[in-house]
Formats: sequence, structure tokens, C-alpha cells
Amino acid sequence: MTHHRAFLALLIAISLAFVWLLTPFMAAIFWAIVIAILFAPLQRRLLFRLPRSPNLASLIMLLVIVLMVLLPMGFLVQSVASEVIELYQLVQAGQFNIGDQFEQVFNALPEFARPWLERAGLADVEAIKSYVSRFAAQAVRVVGNQAINVGQNTFLFVLSLAIMLYLLFFLLRDGASLSSLVRRGLPLTANQKEQFLDKLATVVRATIKGNVAVAAVQGALGGLIFWILDIPSAILWGTLMAILSLLPAVGASLVWAPVAIYFLATGAIGDAIILTLFGVLVIGLVDNVLRPILVGKDTRLPDYLVLISTLGGLTLFGLSGFVAGPLIAALFMVAWDLFMNLREQPAGTSDQVDGAAGEAKPND
Repeated sequence: MTHHRAFLALLIAISLAFVWLLTPFMAAIFWAIVIAILFAPLQRRLLFRLPRSPNLASLIMLLVIVLMVLLPMGFLVQSVASEVIELYQLVQAGQFNIGDQFEQVFNALPEFARPWLERAGLADVEAIKSYVSRFAAQAVRVVGNQAINVGQNTFLFVLSLAIMLYLLFFLLRDGASLSSLVRRGLPLTANQKEQFLDKLATVVRATIKGNVAVAAVQGALGGLIFWILDIPSAILWGTLMAILSLLPAVGASLVWAPVAIYFLATGAIGDAIILTLFGVLVIGLVDNVLRPILVGKDTRLPDYLVLISTLGGLTLFGLSGFVAGPLIAALFMVAWDLFMNLREQPAGTSDQVDGAAGEAKPND
């Protein structure tokens, strides 16, 4: 018993050291695993057509992923970074002041709204204008500095990308054997492993497809209408709408609604009506139409859990937290759902099922 505990402690220590060793490239490893899980069904179909060429099948799938996912994402990141840096330079030069736009909107408000603003403590235009200007300038500087840092760390980015592609190839090629290895290593009974891994795969794919696909569509639609209305930095605002689309109820409206109000206040009534109708009837309905199709009712995470896990993921993991946060929440839900189902079972049921499965194996 003592030797067993000593070996277990050694195993845990070595595992933690290994995880610590991989920390610098954890984002690359994470995205390789996520992409491999998403494209696993397509990889199995391709491998069915090329059963004797697993390396060729994995190379073809890797090329498809590069063309379908990585190149468009690279273009998007480059475009957003360019627009952020341009906006950052305008703020630094004093050519962009959101406080002036706020004052313009405030002055255009009807008279009946003034007493309500006074009761809410929003009548001091200069103070609010100064606060909004400082907040916006600080936010743009922070984001701008991050964009500049990304450009300066090109070597680390290229290295992480190369590691991700290299690891992704082997995850695609050896996915079945690696899955079997993970299944063997889980400290659960056979019945528990089956329930946990099956539900986990379903929830993980549904969570990724639901969150990422809905966010991408809403962001693309938002960027498109901004581009049509000739609003500057349309790609940047579309990306921001994609991120904010994870917020229940409001989401992308936190971006397009203030712009519609600004149009209304400045006399651009037609643009205000077009943006509002498009935001409510098109962008706003995407979540209600797409998410049930991609996710389904049984695997959908509650809105409040998506919100909290996404914000927590972004805080802890940076941009990867956009996916990592909801995934961890999905793991949490799956583990506790399995635990509660096992507790509700009569004593000895799980052992009997496992014993029956074990007795049936020699006959197979």
C-alpha cells in the first residue's frame, strides 16, 4: 500500500512537471486538440476512402483545415490588427474623440428626456464627456498596445503555429489510438467511461459549433452592414460583435445600437432605420435560428453559464478563452451529470453492468 501511494505521488509530480513544460505552447496544443475534435468525423470519412494511406489522408485534411480555417483567420487577425493600430494612432493624434460624439447625441435628445437624465445623474454633459473620452482612449490604447506586441512577437506566433500544425497532423492520423489510450487511462469503470466520453464528445462538439459558428455569423453580418453603411473599421466592429454575441439577450447590440442612436441624433434617419431593422431582424435572430440546429436542446449550456465561463476564459487564457471557457463549463456539466446519475442508481448496478460486459468479452 505504501509503495502504491509513493508511485501515485511520483506519477502526479511527473505529470505536473510535464504540463509545466508544455505551458509556453499550451495555446497551440489546445487549438490543435479543438480543431482535431471538430474535424474528426470528416477525417474518418476520408480515411474510409484511403484506408491504406493514413498519412496521405491526414495531409489532405490538414490542407483543408489550413485553407478553410487558418488562412481566413489569419486574414481576419491581420485586418483587425491594422484597424486597431490605425484607430490607436488617431486617438494618439487627437483626431478621434468619442466624447464629442457623445455630446452630439446628448444635444440631439428631445426635451422630455432631459428631466429623466437629471434624475439619473446624467445631466452633467462635460463630466460624462470627459469620463467617456478617457475610458475610450484608455481602451483603445490597451488594445492597440496588444496589437503592436503581437506584431513584434512574430517569431513566437510562427513557432506556435508550426507546433499546432505539427501536432494536428498526428492527432488526425492517430486520433483513434489516442482516444483508446485516454479511455484506458481514465480511473473509471467501463460503464462510466462509456457514458462520460460519449456525452463529452457530444457536448464539446455542440458547444464549439454553437458558440463559434453563431458568433462568426453574427460578427460577419454586423461587419457587412457596417461596411454597406460606410462605417469606418467595419472588420474591427464586426469582430467585436462576434465576441459580444456570447452575452445573452444583448450581445452584438452593444455595438450596433449606439451607432444607430448616433445616426438618429445626427440626422441620418435612413441609416438609423436600416441598421436597427437589420440588427433586430437579422443579427438578433441568428442565435434563435442557428443555435438550436447546431447545438440542440439537450446539450445547450445555460446562457448565464456561457456568459460567466466565456468572460472567465478570456480573463485567464486570453483569446483562447473564447472557446476554452465554455469547454471547461461543458466538462463541468458532463462530469456532474454523470456523478448525479450514478448516485441515483441502485447500489451495485454499475458493478453488475461492468461484470456482465467483462463476461461477454471472451465470447466476442
